[in-house]
Amino acid sequence: MKEFDFIKRYLQTGTDKDVVLGIGDDAAIVRPREGFDLCFSADMLLKDRHFFADVEPEDLAWKVLAVNISDMAAMGAIPRWVLLSAALPELDEVWLERFCGSFFGLAKKFGVTLIGGDTTKGDMAFNVTIIGELPKGRALRRDAAVAGDDIWVSGRVGMAAAALNCRLKRCVLPDDVFAVCEQKLLRPEPRVGL
Repeated sequence: MKEFDFIKRYLQTGTDKDVVLGIGDDAAIVRPREGFDLCFSADMLLKDRHFFADVEPEDLAWKVLAVNISDMAAMGAIPRWVLLSAALPELDEVWLERFCGSFFGLAKKFGVTLIGGDTTKGDMAFNVTIIGELPKGRALRRDAAVAGDDIWVSGRVGMAAAALNCRLKRCVLPDDVFAVCEQKLLRPEPRVGL
């Protein structure tokens, strides 16, 4: 499969009224809503550091997008648009179908539109740039914290890190505990609603 066939078959999906120009040109154009700031974040995920070669494509796609959606939630932004760049050893249609099904399923769940990216041949690596919107001046910024502020945490902290450390042979977990922790590593749940 050629790169442009891959793009046309798997990536040119959906519409968003605020996307002036999406996939297929040299750059995407989006129009933010009046009274909103744009929030940008990017994450690189590398094989054998952030995920392992035996990961199922559905789990990998979920993680690749979910960690970026979580960054928007942490800033108080609504995730809107995403750019996905991937280095893949080959364009395997069965693997791509499974990956894209999961990626676009999660994107739909959170109202995120893929607007571009890049593909190249190489060892597995993914880079996602996500763009969100938030009301002007309302970002939840780290530098706005002051002594005496409350810190709130959701979910069960440390489970994904425990699974990663176990995979990297830095610790040993009982099989049943590892299975629960690995699910948190592979399928983090973005807390956008919170």
